[in-house]
Amino acid sequence: MSETRHNWTKDEILEIYNKPLMELLYDAATVHRKHHDPNTVQVSTLLSIKTGGCPEDCGYCPQAARYHTNIEGNDLMTVQQVKAQALRAKSSGSSRVCMGAAWRNVKDGEEFDQVLEMVRTINKLDMEVCCTLGMITENQAQRLAEAGLYAYNHNLDSSEEYYKEVISTRGYEDRLETIDNVRKTNVTVCSGGIIGMGEHVEDRAGMLVALSTLNPQPESVPINALVAVEGTPMEDQEPVSIWDMVRMVATTRIVMPETQVRLSAGRTEMTREGQAMCFFAGANSIFAGDKLLTTPNPDVNQDMEMFKLLGLQPQKPFIKKMQPPTVEAENSQFQALGEKPKWSRPDHKIDRNEEAKQKAKAAN
Repeated sequence: MSETRHNWTKDEILEIYNKPLMELLYDAATVHRKHHDPNTVQVSTLLSIKTGGCPEDCGYCPQAARYHTNIEGNDLMTVQQVKAQALRAKSSGSSRVCMGAAWRNVKDGEEFDQVLEMVRTINKLDMEVCCTLGMITENQAQRLAEAGLYAYNHNLDSSEEYYKEVISTRGYEDRLETIDNVRKTNVTVCSGGIIGMGEHVEDRAGMLVALSTLNPQPESVPINALVAVEGTPMEDQEPVSIWDMVRMVATTRIVMPETQVRLSAGRTEMTREGQAMCFFAGANSIFAGDKLLTTPNPDVNQDMEMFKLLGLQPQKPFIKKMQPPTVEAENSQFQALGEKPKWSRPDHKIDRNEEAKQKAKAAN
């Protein structure tokens, strides 16, 4: 049960997910203790370095330009602004900074060069650097790797089947291709998804099949609970229960034993007791800071109080993998190629996304 497998089936994963809860928790905690320190949790900080105006139609996302969500957009942050935020995060216990930009895909040019400089700057602070910038080519992944990137996040969001009910502006295969491009470098992969979007339990299992059958499995898997934001197509979704979160965390831990399972969006709705159950079930990373990109997140001081209560210690950086070296821009072996890859644009329509788009037009 505790050896890494790459041939999990949906039926096997459903059988694990639906076990009696106490048995599931015991099995997950046993796997967790074999591969990780159960009293250590990584604290990461997520920075929105470019907010709003995204051309995608993700049904959960307040940053999509087509929806009316009162999100205040901002242009790309400066390197100095990012450095100041990273130093603040480090002083409050974070060992990783993840930078997110509301882009469909990375485009070579001044802005990407600026992001590369941000990566170099944070890596030199002896912090793990993660980016989530949309789809990337192999050359762009190599340039990030050279700059000192530790991880690249690109979530699968849900199963391939349910993905078509969430997003119509890109295909599932683009997600997998981006992960494959990252795998051609020494950068680790961070990829997970969201539960509570109206999917079935079978879709949750399907997402875990897609992730666990990757070889190697992602080093990091965020499990998000949908935060329903007014103006998005999913604004009326009922919050997912803590029991679903605990089951999802525990199942993820069992099928991906060596992965960092990240308790991500939705923690503001969870009690400390609920979060403690998730840690017991195998979650060993949280995001700290007052916001997760644009949605609320518990205060870092509250998190540190919770750690003290539970006897948890923040994980130091580079425990799982050595710190990558930073190559300065002038010494880079990989230069901008000005690529214009043809990422897919599926032609189906999603009714609730279209309705939210029309509602936004009317509001404007």
